[in-house]
Amino acid sequence: MYRGKTFLAVIPARGGSKRLPNKNILHLSEKPLIAWTIEAALGSSYIDRSVVTSDSDEILKIGEKYNVGIIKRPKELALDTSTTIDAIKHAIEIIGNEYDFTVLLQPTSPLRTSKHIDEAIEFLEDRKAEAVISVCEDEHSPLWSNTLPNDLSMKNFLRKDIINKRSQDLPKYYRLNGAIYICRTSKLLEQNTFFLNDNIYAYVMDRKSSIDIDDKLDLLYTYVIINEEKLSELL
Repeated sequence: MYRGKTFLAVIPARGGSKRLPNKNILHLSEKPLIAWTIEAALGSSYIDRSVVTSDSDEILKIGEKYNVGIIKRPKELALDTSTTIDAIKHAIEIIGNEYDFTVLLQPTSPLRTSKHIDEAIEFLEDRKAEAVISVCEDEHSPLWSNTLPNDLSMKNFLRKDIINKRSQDLPKYYRLNGAIYICRTSKLLEQNTFFLNDNIYAYVMDRKSSIDIDDKLDLLYTYVIINEEKLSELL
């Protein structure tokens, strides 16, 4: 609880993953990937209840091991076409609509910490916001990006005013990092999204803490970051 408001953290973790099979239970520095997020949720000073929702018994057993609540998700909510918001709504339906705010914590963001979660909640309350979503600075300016035609022609690929500009002279852009989504529960159920129409703000995180594991390369990069000090000693 924070300033009289209650917070429910939901950690959605499907058993299936095509690009990185079983990624939510792959070990990252001696513990399953999902355990990093469970520990961050449990370590928060403000989250009142944390639950893992999954179709996988193996993932739910990990949740039990780490003393977090578990919800068995129906198979129809764990398909490739299923949405995260449907899983969140199912969890709220099972638990009951008794928490003021719902916090979505995806297990693919292992370097998001309890401190980040608490800062985001404090920011939410300071702004008197209905929703807060975490972002980080974009690694590459989208102004240097475009679609390509079938013949791969780069004619008009860049705007004329962008050509020859240094990256530091371009406007700063931010992207979603997938680490933290907070929304007033009633608004979430009403609008069916964390991206509310109004009174929504960005909580800015550093890029290192914003790693989102989607494939093997992401996993290897995260391992390097976690073991940065040990690796430095070997160099």
